[in-house]
Amino acid sequence: MPSCAKGRTTRCFACPKLPEAMRRRGNAFEFPRLFSQPVTKADHESVTDEKSVEAAALGFDRSALAGRLARAEEIRQQATETYPLAGWPDLALERYALGTSGTPGVRPFCWHMEYGTEELGSIRGGSAAKHIIYRSRGTGQWRLPAPLQKVGVDGAWEMVRGEFNTAFEAVQRGSFRDIDDLDTLSYGQALVTKALATYFPDDFLPIYSASHLQHFTGLLGGTGHRAYGNVRSWRANRELLALVRSRAEFEGWHPLEVMHFLYGTFPPRPRRRDTWKIAPGPAARLWEECRQGGHIRVAWDEIGDLGEYESDAELKRELDAAFPNSVGGNLRLARQLLAYRDLEPGDTVVANRGKSEVLALGEVTGGYTYDESYDEFRHKVPVAWDESYAQVFLAPENAWQPTFATVPEKLLRRIAEGRAVPDTAQPEQAKVPDTVQDVLDALEHRGQVILFGPPGTGKTRLALSAALALAGRADAIEASPIERAAAVTSLLPSPENDVVTQVSLVTFHPSYGYEDFVEGFRPDPASDQAGLNLQRRDGVFLRICEAAKEQPDRTFLLIIDEINRGDLPRILGELVTLLEIDKRGIPVALPISRRQMSVPRNIRIIGTMNTSDRSVGHLDAAIRRRFAFLEVPPDLDSVEGSVGGLDLAAFLAGLNARLVREFGPDHQIGQAFLLREDRPVTTEEELSAAFYHSVVPQIEDHGMGRPEPLQAVLGEFVDPDSGRIARVAPQDLPNKLAAEFTETDDAVEW
Repeated sequence: MPSCAKGRTTRCFACPKLPEAMRRRGNAFEFPRLFSQPVTKADHESVTDEKSVEAAALGFDRSALAGRLARAEEIRQQATETYPLAGWPDLALERYALGTSGTPGVRPFCWHMEYGTEELGSIRGGSAAKHIIYRSRGTGQWRLPAPLQKVGVDGAWEMVRGEFNTAFEAVQRGSFRDIDDLDTLSYGQALVTKALATYFPDDFLPIYSASHLQHFTGLLGGTGHRAYGNVRSWRANRELLALVRSRAEFEGWHPLEVMHFLYGTFPPRPRRRDTWKIAPGPAARLWEECRQGGHIRVAWDEIGDLGEYESDAELKRELDAAFPNSVGGNLRLARQLLAYRDLEPGDTVVANRGKSEVLALGEVTGGYTYDESYDEFRHKVPVAWDESYAQVFLAPENAWQPTFATVPEKLLRRIAEGRAVPDTAQPEQAKVPDTVQDVLDALEHRGQVILFGPPGTGKTRLALSAALALAGRADAIEASPIERAAAVTSLLPSPENDVVTQVSLVTFHPSYGYEDFVEGFRPDPASDQAGLNLQRRDGVFLRICEAAKEQPDRTFLLIIDEINRGDLPRILGELVTLLEIDKRGIPVALPISRRQMSVPRNIRIIGTMNTSDRSVGHLDAAIRRRFAFLEVPPDLDSVEGSVGGLDLAAFLAGLNARLVREFGPDHQIGQAFLLREDRPVTTEEELSAAFYHSVVPQIEDHGMGRPEPLQAVLGEFVDPDSGRIARVAPQDLPNKLAAEFTETDDAVEW
């Protein structure tokens, strides 16, 4: 690879050898949108072909990036001049950390890395914990990783600053492996990698996410398709850079050109992102400011910068302190605020006024900031608004009462259909919801997963949704109940025959055994011989294995409902060992028939279990080691809406807080108890039936007939002497439930 005027092997930002056209152009930088387009299975198959990378690179228009590179070099030089390497040995903590006043007129180093230098690649998203040490602007307290807390803030800063200096010196010597020994810096790997790329742009690529580095390394034929283990981001970055430099099609490319090419042409597989409805203030009174300013802003200024919170539980505690009269729903609000904070470029948001009016559809264009230049509503996310989607619904959306609400695919399609300017673009491929994608990822990684949670949280539904996605029917996941049921039925075996299909569904119970699942002797009803005639028969799993061997290009899915109700060691037998991905294909002799069998690699298993029946801890240890476990908690978003004066989501949150306090988290109530045909109950009669026929019996079962725990959960709905449940007329029930569960209840973290 030719060297530049400074003797480097790659071009620096302002290199005089850079083509004149690239140095002359000065258009503004536009960070690549990583998640704006869905990536199909075909896309992923194509990225594994290295020839496609070569062809795409040869056709890539590098000249279009000239202005961006020039602007990026200006930004880089400003950052390194503000914080020169020579000043690092004596750098004060106040000049490094977020949440400090620092030098007047000069932002801290960490602010520059996260917010001021996005032209050099982004590390936005998540909490400020990525910066290792930061100060909470709300409380003034210093936050640092637990292992550093024992040495105090000053001692921790000495360690962090010392390791930064050691890392810089190691790069200058060319001793990159020495950075791997710096354990303190491992708490902020994305930050450290970006700092190294900023000071040494020829030695690191402007790519900092561990998962993205893994993706691109695998794309170029490296080890990125396997788990990195303990390999740190800066080392993964160096491995990717070596792969880039080894390929002729990238000869002479600037690192930023490589970054733009990889993200723009072969983006990492995007996660399915929820679409959020966000109200721009009460009665949309901030809409004009948001529309003209190209952003969306929300309240709750009292809790300060959302980037300072590392978990929903931590944020909930702050909300409880700031808003003590609404703690029953503060966990839900905490999760919504963190989802708002973590919106990414390319995400879709809807601005609304009331329950019936769409003001605009918007695309997120940047990261969240806590903007103190505003007197109120300081939580800001930049958005490009499209007002052609403005419309008024014929009927109100009850779920749109609060500031935040998720927008289901069906409603999003209805909004698109009501657009003033018809959309002539090709319809997008159906998106896979986040929860379903989590299941698919776990299946890919482990081969089998158990979905666990309280009753009514939709575990079986989630398993069937994963089946639809695997079968290429993601469009049916959020279809109408009739359409969805028809799609699921088409995947399952017909009752009239015994032919194995791509998806099989069984339910375990105490009498279910090895002979049902693998093989065993069963009475032969077709025999005309006298007496009992037994015939060896293949169980459901053995038949699935045989079908999977004959069709290795298809994925076969077995869903085991109520998996914990069966005697798993007895049912699975010797197959427990063969379930592991790395042991698929290994033959074993079956003890009854003595036949050789193996578990094909194209079989996946999803089990579901209610934790109120038996907890995960009661499962056999050998079983637990071979399954991934995904919790399916109550989904408050799915019951957003109201009946009379009762907010259904707030009611469910308050009720579950009491259930957790009295019986533990395994005994909560799932959202399905308040749904009718996949939609929240809407009338007083439906609410009354759900409460008295479904919710109350479940709680009575937990309380085992004792009045004390029932009264602790249901309050005034229980007679303290007899334990009898009070009956309230349907028309009075919403207000009664609201008074009991959504106004003064003290919620518990769960």
